Amino acid sequence: MALRCGIVGLPNVGKSTIFNALTASSIPAENYPFCTIEPHMGIVPLPDDRLAKLEKIFNPEKVTPATVEFTDIAGLVRGASKGEGLGNQFLSQIRQVAAIVHVVRCFEDDNVVHVEGRVDPVRDAELIETELLLADLDTLEKSVYRLTKLAKKEKGAQKELDVVSRLKTHCDAGHMARTFKADAEESAIIRTLFLLTRKPILYVANVDEDEITHDKRNPYVQALFDFARKENNLAIRLCGKIEQEIAILDDEGKAMFLEEYNLPEPGLNKLIHAGFNLLELETYFTGGPIEVRAWTIKQGASAPEAAGEIHTDFQKGFIKAEVIKYDDLVRLGSEKNVKDAGLALLQGKEYTVQDGDCIYFHFNV
Repeated sequence: MALRCGIVGLPNVGKSTIFNALTASSIPAENYPFCTIEPHMGIVPLPDDRLAKLEKIFNPEKVTPATVEFTDIAGLVRGASKGEGLGNQFLSQIRQVAAIVHVVRCFEDDNVVHVEGRVDPVRDAELIETELLLADLDTLEKSVYRLTKLAKKEKGAQKELDVVSRLKTHCDAGHMARTFKADAEESAIIRTLFLLTRKPILYVANVDEDEITHDKRNPYVQALFDFARKENNLAIRLCGKIEQEIAILDDEGKAMFLEEYNLPEPGLNKLIHAGFNLLELETYFTGGPIEVRAWTIKQGASAPEAAGEIHTDFQKGFIKAEVIKYDDLVRLGSEKNVKDAGLALLQGKEYTVQDGDCIYFHFNV
């Protein structure tokens, strides 16, 4: 399932450092604007403790986790919506992602230039949101102009014009497109516009090592969290520098590092899970002697849709889904024990797959 999170922010806030840690890659992370010109992509495994328990039960040849795809998009600046700082190119890259991870600088460092002159996370967050909104208003204005002409010739265009006009009024008042109330039919119309402010946002407060290792929370972080809450967006805190150090270590080294700094897990795990949730994704499992695998589906997917993630033939020829709950499988220790207990249920086309379901599909093509 090719759904991506785009990592955005002002220059020098730590975007590429965090992306490097996510992908253990070597994308440049220099101390000057626009060092990331082309968008870089990385596919990152979703940390999931359930896979280790399923591996013990099935003893497979391999284990395949779910993944999240991240794109590192170069730094936006004030005026990006008007083309400043290669803005048009960067905004077009954001249009291609399903959700936005907005890295915001929440640390002081005289050696790292701030493009706006001083650290102010709320101003920085608002600046990026404003640039995205201005770009959307330009899109909406062009759409209203086109639909107004079209509605004179085609009656069907009037509905689209009404929806887009109401949305433009909403955004003209400074509101993001994601807060516009729309029914299913209206949402389908709005989706065709690929608006930037309709995408869900996760704010990442990038802090220094001292804050993480001593579990402090500076006023910058609190201000950003309050802003995110007001905007109905999510926010997490991590230290990009520490995460990059952890990312290059082997498993033993990571464990020692986390223990030394009294950290329960890498902060990136929170980011990866938050990105997965931001995309409204969940996982189900298949298991056997060949492979235990986590499959990625949209929340609310039906059994045939979930089957289609394995192969289109599974969806076309879907008959039944044999569903075992993960907790039952772990508690009873094997598929046979679950079936003997009468807890393996056959589900039809209307079944909505739940996160963690272990499924065997019956199909015929």
